[in-house]
Parts: sequence; structure tokens; C-alpha cells
Amino acid sequence: MNSEPSASRNRLVLVVYTAAIFVSALLLFSVQPLFTKMVLPRLGGSPAVWSVAMVFFQSLLLGGYAYAHLLMKLKRRVVPVAVHLVLLVVALLTLPLAIRSGWGEPPQSGYAVWLLGLFAVSIGLPFFALAANNPLLQAWFVRTGHPDGPDPYFLYASSNIGSFLALLSYPVLLEPVFTLRSQNLIWTGGYGLLIVLIAGCGLLLLRAPADAAALNMPADDASAPAPSWLLRARWIFLAAVPSGLLIAVTAHISTDVAAAPLLWVLPLSLYLLTWVLVFQSRPLLPHKWMLLAQPLAIAGVVVLLAVGGEQNLLLTLGGHQLCFFIIAMACHGELARTRPAAKYLTGFYVALSFGGMVGGLFAGLIAPFSFSWVAEYPILLALAALCRPTGTERLPRWSAWYWPFLAVLAVALLAPSYFAGDIFNWLDDHRVRMIGAVGVLSALLALALNATRWKIFATVIVALVLLRAYPSDDGRVETVRSFFGVHKIVVTPNGQYHVLMHGTTIHGAEKFKNDDGTPVTGRPEPITYYHKDGGIGRAISAIRERKGAPLKVAVIGLGSGTLTCASERGEDWKFFEIDQSMVDTARDPKYFTYIQNCEPNLKPVIGDARLTFAKEPDGVYDLIIVDAYSSDAIPIHLATEEAMAIYKEKLAPQGAVVMHVSNRHLELASVVVGIADANDMKSWVYSEDSGRDNEYIFSTSVVVSAREEADVGTLASSDVWTETEANEKQRVWTDDYSNVLGAVWRRLRDGEQ
Repeated sequence: MNSEPSASRNRLVLVVYTAAIFVSALLLFSVQPLFTKMVLPRLGGSPAVWSVAMVFFQSLLLGGYAYAHLLMKLKRRVVPVAVHLVLLVVALLTLPLAIRSGWGEPPQSGYAVWLLGLFAVSIGLPFFALAANNPLLQAWFVRTGHPDGPDPYFLYASSNIGSFLALLSYPVLLEPVFTLRSQNLIWTGGYGLLIVLIAGCGLLLLRAPADAAALNMPADDASAPAPSWLLRARWIFLAAVPSGLLIAVTAHISTDVAAAPLLWVLPLSLYLLTWVLVFQSRPLLPHKWMLLAQPLAIAGVVVLLAVGGEQNLLLTLGGHQLCFFIIAMACHGELARTRPAAKYLTGFYVALSFGGMVGGLFAGLIAPFSFSWVAEYPILLALAALCRPTGTERLPRWSAWYWPFLAVLAVALLAPSYFAGDIFNWLDDHRVRMIGAVGVLSALLALALNATRWKIFATVIVALVLLRAYPSDDGRVETVRSFFGVHKIVVTPNGQYHVLMHGTTIHGAEKFKNDDGTPVTGRPEPITYYHKDGGIGRAISAIRERKGAPLKVAVIGLGSGTLTCASERGEDWKFFEIDQSMVDTARDPKYFTYIQNCEPNLKPVIGDARLTFAKEPDGVYDLIIVDAYSSDAIPIHLATEEAMAIYKEKLAPQGAVVMHVSNRHLELASVVVGIADANDMKSWVYSEDSGRDNEYIFSTSVVVSAREEADVGTLASSDVWTETEANEKQRVWTDDYSNVLGAVWRRLRDGEQ
């Protein structure tokens, strides 16, 4: 055997190793949205499902990297190759992917722990084997004697290109074209191909000279000291901040639109793209540019958070993700700049994956149980300022005065929030400009004075505290957080209304005081989307009139409990709700009194409606109201052909399904018409502006579907309801197919009706 590898062999080594790493990354990141979408219907389409999934994937990534690190400490090269191939083959025997038996229905509580267990028993082994491939194959590559072996980090860019393409192709190619079953079989075939490629990598390693790596190793690398523990801690911190921000940003935009793979993969794709760019031999975006832009990105998020509910869809999606991309580029650029010699490669990747897991655990598991509001986003944003490298300050004489100046500024701006008065009112009226100015100050501090990261950090903290001191919501605000999100109860300044909000979306409201300030007495009047003159109120009246007798009604989604007061004496109304904290909030008379006054003995069925409602007897309900769509974070699995089939089974012979589809960002009426048509049902659409928003009586979009025209009574002849045919060019949503991007496009194209 020649001691010097031939040029043709070097090309073969490069091609085989690059292909193996690319395919491995493709599989690693395509399985994340694929399997998470399989699990999503079990928990109501909550964005938290993706957050917990990310924690699982990051934790297992750490396990895989640690396994690779320990495996490469073995002296005999044949042992790591044999052990890893055996692991891959055993993992292949567990495929295709499936939710393991005994894990089909979630418990009443402890959803996050249950989800972690489900992921572990269902895809833990194949994912663990995939997670080890990137550092393991790079370490093998170094030992093949390839001329590029001393600096194998370019293979990490190849890995992340595969990951990036996998994520982008999922919502654009795989999800619209293939069913979940087909995707699963394609993924299993890819896993088999990967085993062949990795076997080829192992063979090329074993055929290389034992001292091949030493022959190419530069003298400086060979004698390079081991990284210090301080540097390793810095790596962990630099990896943790963008990892946590990834989950925080994803949750933020998912809450305002939909818990769908399209929106999960956008931030994750940008996150992976940063790894691709920073580990290029000649980076497309120089690191110094990113360090200059990072303070501006932090200030940009501060301004976006200050604007709050005034944001539109493009600003929410584009602005937050652009700023996240720049911040992640700066953090990951620092990691690339301080990477160690190739012989410490696996330890470097262990530090990166450990940091990723820490950030994920904080944002995905710890923060939701520690804070009643989404505190993780601003906390991680402030910590991003500490990711900047140290440098020499400009104008040090003036810089020394910055700390007392910042203290005076903080007191001057925060003190009025504790007292009512003209100053507080002025600051509250100009909150966006005030908070934005402090955020911009932190950017100017970095760019003009090259100030220390601690000064930038402290300035950002002041801006973020101002966000809490001067909230965008008018009136007093209380927050309730659960696995399914953060709900705000807003009491308007004069105490006239109590309003339930999720993100920037109103779920319900109740009038507590009349216009003259006297308390409202008697049975509460349903308002917001449920007023008697709105779409839902008119539908209930039409079905009640058609039957001429007390109704038996099922309502999916409780909200503030408003619809309990739409019932009449002698009627049987049953509510289905996934979030116990929502039930507790609706029951509490200090927040809302609908349940107390109208259904004091209410016992809602807790759990995801696709699972709980399917257990109801067939053919018993005169009316089924699906009210899970007034929120912008929609549970897609409740608007599929299969879901409508369940609703139809539960309807009485002349029953009807009412679906509330009011949504700022997605056009869903055509979706409901399509799934109803697929089940041989006719549909009527109502969309009308009440013109009474100041009274918390809102415009609504509602679709009523029934077997026959006679089933909906006078509604069919009403001039405010339109019988609507399914669009033949629009594909019907199923459990295997949904097109959120199309729904967003239709809303942008047609506007909010």
C-alpha cells in the first residue's frame, strides 16, 4: 500500500464522505417536521409541540456527539467503524417511523414529559445514530490522509446545506406532494442508502495508512494545546443563545399564524444557513459585518416587540427572522473564529451540542413553567449582547460616564410607571418611540463607542424592562401560561370590559359595566364573535327555529365561556377543551361570569377534540360548533376531510356543523367548504362587519355545513349567507395534506373580508 494516497483516491474519499454527510443531514432534519407532524394532532396543534420536539432533538444530538467523541478515543480504527455500522443496522430494523403502541393518547397533564417519552421510544434510536454521523465522519475523514483533513470543518458546511435543503423542501415539495405514509417510506429508503455510504466511508478509512493523518498535520496543529475550560464555556454560551432564540422566535411567529411545518422550518432553516455560511473557507458574509449589524438587529427586535399587536403578518415573519438571522450569524461566527485544531474536533462539537441543548431546555421547557409570560425571548435577546467579543473602547474618558448616565435614564423612564400623572400618560402614549430610542441607543453605543458588551447588555435590559412597564395593551393585564400558550386577561382602563387574548388575538370578552359606569346585572350578553346578530348567533337561531325543540349541541373550544350563555333552558350543551388553564380562567368570576351565570355545573371534556369528540355517540347532535379557529395559531387537524367526517358521523339526521373561521392571516372559509364537499355536504358562508368594534362586537367569518338545504332552515334563504361551491382547483385538506402558505396567500390577495 502506498504511503501517499493517490489523487483519484483523494477525490473518491472527498465524494463519498461529502455524500454521506449530506445524506445524513438530509435525513436528520427532514425527520423532524415529518414525525412532529405525525404527533401534532395528539396535542391540539400547539406550537409547544415543536418547542418540546426541538428540545428532544437537541438533547439527542448531544448524546450522538458525545458517543462519537468517546468512540474516536479508541485506538483501533476498525472498532468505531464496526460499532457504528451495527448501530445503524439495528436502528434500520425499527423503521418505518411510527408512534409506538401505548402512546396514542396523551395524559391529562405533564404533556412535555409525555412528549419526550413518545419521541424517545418512537424515533430515539434512528435519530441517535444519525446525530453521531457528522462529528464521527469528520473525524474519520481526518484519519484518511486526505489533504483537506487538517481542516475538515468545511464538511460541517456540507452537512448544514443538507439540513437546510431538507427543511426547505419539506413544506415546498414533500408535504404538498406526498402523503405522510409516502414520506415515511422515502425516508426509510434514504436511511438504507446512508448505511451503504457510511460503510464505504469506513472501508476507505480502514484502507488508509495508519499514520495518514499525521503526515498531513501542520506542525502548529500537531502541537496545539487543548482548549481551556474557559474557552469551552464560551463555546457553550455562544451555542446556547441562538439555540434558545430559535425556539423563542419560532413560538412567537407560530402563535400569530399557525402551528405548521411551514412556519417551523423558516427559523430553523435560517439557523442552519448561519452554520453553512460561517464555516465556509471564504465566508460570503464576513464576520466583522455581522458583528456590526448585530446591535442593530437587537434594537430591531426591541422595536418590533414595542410595536406589539400593531404588526402585520409580513413584519412579524420577516422582521423577527431577519434580526434572528443576524444575531445567530454573529454568535456562530464567533464559534467559527475560535474553533480548535482538527484533533480537538469532536470535543468542539460536544460543546456546541451541549450549548444547543441548554438553550433549548431553557426556552422549550424551563421558561414555560417558570414565567407566566413569554419572558424567554427578551432574556435571550439581552444575552445575545454578551456574545460580542471584547474590544478596546473608543473615547474611554466619555465611556466611563455611561454607567451613571444609564442609571439616571432608567430611573427617569421607569419611575413614572409607578405613579399616575401627566408624565406617565405622555410616556405611555409615546411608548414605541421611547422604547425604540433606548434600543437604538444600545446599537449606537456598540457602533460609535465600541462599548463593552456589558454596557450594551445593560442598555438592552433597560429597553426590555420598559416593555413590561409600558405594555402595548390598554388597561390592567394578567397572564396565564400553560403548555398551549400564554393567555392574557385585559381589563380595559375604565373596567367596562374584561378581554381574553392569546398573542394578539381576542378569544372573548365580557361587559362588566354599562356606559354610565353602573354594573351589568342579570344574564351576560354574548359579545365579540358570538353576538346574537353575528354569524354564530344567527346560525344557532336558524337551527333552533328549524328544529322547533331544545337543541343538543357540541362546542369544540371554550374560550371565555361566552357560548354557555347562547344556550336556552332545556337544551343540552357539551363543551370540549384541550387546555385546563383556559377552563380555570373561564370559571373564575373575577375574570368572566358567563359560566357562573349560565352553566354553573359545566363539566367540559378535557383533551384534543379529534380524540375526545370521536368517542361521542353517532347521530346525536343537532349542532356542532367548531370554535378553535378564531385564534391565529390554528389546529389544522380540526379542519381536514377526516375531521369533517367525524363531525358528520356525530350529527343528528338534520344536524349542521358551524365552523368559526375568522382569522387575520389565513383564508379558511374555502378550506371548510372543500372538506365539507368531500363529505357530500353543502356549505353557506357568512362574512360581515358589525361596525361595532368599540363595543367588542366583531365582524365574523362563519361556515355552516349540512347534508341538505332544509337542515339549515331560514339560513339558506337569507341574503347575508351565501351558498358556496368548493373550488375544484383548490386541493382538499386532509390529515396527510394541508397548505398553510396557500391560505396565507389568499388572505393577502383578497384582504380580510
